[in-house]
Amino acid sequence: MDRKVVIPGEIIAEGEDLLPGEHTEKIDGKVISLRYGLAEEQNSLVKVIPLSGVYSPRRGNVVIGKIENLTNNGWVVDIGSADSAFLSLMEVPRYVNKDAMEEVFKIDELLIAKIWSIGKRGIDLSIKSRGYGKIEEGMVFSVNSNKVPRIIGKEGSMINIIKEKTGCEIDVAQNGYVWITGPSIDDELYAKKAINFVTEKSFIHGLTDEVTKWFDENKK
Repeated sequence: MDRKVVIPGEIIAEGEDLLPGEHTEKIDGKVISLRYGLAEEQNSLVKVIPLSGVYSPRRGNVVIGKIENLTNNGWVVDIGSADSAFLSLMEVPRYVNKDAMEEVFKIDELLIAKIWSIGKRGIDLSIKSRGYGKIEEGMVFSVNSNKVPRIIGKEGSMINIIKEKTGCEIDVAQNGYVWITGPSIDDELYAKKAINFVTEKSFIHGLTDEVTKWFDENKK
């Protein structure tokens, strides 16, 4: 089945061997969409990739956030969800004196982190692993978080094309923020334009070919 745009309540496919995946349900052998988005089938699993909606945090997500506040034992972080997240002193890769917390993160500074827990206390972040921490260079901008799978592509195919064509390092966070670092500001802006093109055309079939064509027509 080719990817296609579906709306809530629309029948995506029929068949007893089909399994309902994310944002779908199965009734009387029919797999029905629960969201507006792109429907796809893989190994008999039918799912919908949403094209609109608010970011819903999940354990294991990589997110980019802004420091909102400091507490006695960590930092409150805005990650663009309904609830703020929290980065504990215990989830920083080095010892931090409580009196010197601003030496690590100040209010309004940006960081890239991983959601390691979601529970009754809220959303907990960690920057212990390599690649996480303060964002001090490059540019950060927001996209619709539901477009993130299209920006990344299957097994990273789409974002790898953009990296190769622009020469930039690009981190696409699941909460809809993109961090680009490149050889120059012009390279970073070029990558941003390409990503914005992907988000604008995310609903079409054959998007990879369209992006390749875009690069041919919009050379640096």
